[in-house]
Amino acid sequence: MTTIRQADVADTEAIQKLAADVWWPTYSTILSKEQIEYMLGRMYDATVIQEQISTGTQTYILLYAEGELTGFAAYSPRPGNNDVYKLHKLYCLTRTKGMGYGKQLLQAVEKAVLNAGKSMLELNVNRSNPAIGFYEKMGFSIAYTEDIDIGNGYEMNDYVMRKQL
Repeated sequence: MTTIRQADVADTEAIQKLAADVWWPTYSTILSKEQIEYMLGRMYDATVIQEQISTGTQTYILLYAEGELTGFAAYSPRPGNNDVYKLHKLYCLTRTKGMGYGKQLLQAVEKAVLNAGKSMLELNVNRSNPAIGFYEKMGFSIAYTEDIDIGNGYEMNDYVMRKQL
């Protein structure tokens, strides 16, 4: 049995813990230890998450399986183009791969986008991330490549993928 609910600021610590639990096995073969630490510290700082949730700049949703927080996603209208929604984050515990939780979270985001009257969803994914196959299976296609300077000498080397809903 799974449930999905919208996160609030009280969920910040749980989001941080789940992000760390997922990022290390996911990115340790793609990124350096130092870059993972830098990105986790930058993207998942408690103040950052709390501000995103409280201001609504990103909506976080949490997936629970058998009462355990198993995954989360975050999305928003794309800055500079409110006709497109951006999936900023989609992570599930590595041990749950293949159980359909990522698909459930993605479907919940897609439903929210459609309910907002929009029909385009996009995301960034590291060009070496095996999740590209998941996104393609879910109907996304690569629109273009993007290299983003995130500071401290690090770059995100991504594909931008899009799906027409």
